[in-house]
Amino acid sequence: MLEAVIFDMDGVLIDSEPLWKIAEVEGFAKVGLDLTHTDCEETVGLRIDEVVKMWHRKVGWTNKSVEEVSTDIVDILIREIHAQGKALEGVHNALETIKSAGLKIGLATSSDQRIVDVVLDKLEIATYFDAVHSAQYEIHGKPHPAVFMSCAEKLEVSHLNNLVIEDSFNGIIAAKAARMKVIGIPEKSHQHDPRLAIADVVLDNLNELNLTEIRTLWE
Repeated sequence: MLEAVIFDMDGVLIDSEPLWKIAEVEGFAKVGLDLTHTDCEETVGLRIDEVVKMWHRKVGWTNKSVEEVSTDIVDILIREIHAQGKALEGVHNALETIKSAGLKIGLATSSDQRIVDVVLDKLEIATYFDAVHSAQYEIHGKPHPAVFMSCAEKLEVSHLNNLVIEDSFNGIIAAKAARMKVIGIPEKSHQHDPRLAIADVVLDNLNELNLTEIRTLWE
């Protein structure tokens, strides 16, 4: 039975994927790496430290450490969230609906905790969440299921009774690996990615969330 809904954050609660692209392009430019927005799309859903390590292995640079580049990118992202961050369509309605139904609500994200804090404050939605967990505290980020499993533990519910809402292929894989049901709401640049069909349900936005229909996934 459905006991809890766990949200991803970037691309699900906040329209931050365009902001991540700005941050990555600007941050990597500081070490001479000229990324395109398409390059950035290939790593959506991964932890930023893993993204930086990947590009360092491919390209290599010597003027900054991986940690320094990661910090630069996060700093730029936070700047952009403060400047133009906004909730995606249906976020507040969905949170109200889920809370009113007596279900627990969790947040499981690849983003660092300091990004999480900024987003929850910017969107004024912190009070909705019974548990918040960042993959920053896990050995492995998505597509490993650890962040979802840890969030379920914090919520004190069985991982089998969780519904995850994700926007990325890596996130959907992580939720599936945790044996959770998954709604995929593709971010704009991934709307035509056929791989997202592995989600149990695919919606255009959170306004389409129907808990009555979702509960049938457990029948």
